[in-house]
Amino acid sequence: MERGHKVAATARKPEDLDEPVAAYGDAVLPVKLDIDSRADSFAAVKKAYDHFGRIDVLINNAGFAVFGAIEETSEELARAQIETNFFGLLWVTQAVLAIFRAQKSGYIIQVSSTLGLASLPVLGLYNASRYAVNGLSETLATEVKLFWASM
Repeated sequence: MERGHKVAATARKPEDLDEPVAAYGDAVLPVKLDIDSRADSFAAVKKAYDHFGRIDVLINNAGFAVFGAIEETSEELARAQIETNFFGLLWVTQAVLAIFRAQKSGYIIQVSSTLGLASLPVLGLYNASRYAVNGLSETLATEVKLFWASM
C-alpha cells in the first residue's frame, strides 16, 4: 500500500482488520465475508468494486485444514473443508470474473498448497480440497486465456 495500492480485505469478523485499517487508512476497505456463502461472496466483490471503481487483482487465500484419518472424518467437517477451501474460492472467483471481463483486465491468484499436487496421510480432506483448487485453476486459466485472446 506504500505504492498507492488499495485493498479490499475480507474477514468473517471485520474487527480482525482493525490493524491494517489503522495503519493504512482509506487504502484498506474492510469487508465482512462468510466465504462459505455465495451471496456474501458476490456482495463482498460488489462492495469492493463500488468503493474503488475497479478491481485489478483477486487473491483467494481463505482456507483451513482438517487433520484426521479419512474414515474418521465427520460429514460436518468434510463438508466444511470442501465448502471453505473449494467452494468459497469458486464463489469469489465467479463474482470477480464479470468485472474483469468488463474491464478487459485482471489477475487471479489462487493460494493452494503442495498438498494439491502430492498428498499426506491424515490430511485427506485438505489434500482433496487443494487438488480441486488446482484443477479448477488450471481449467480457468485456459478458459480466460481464450476469452482474452478474442478481445
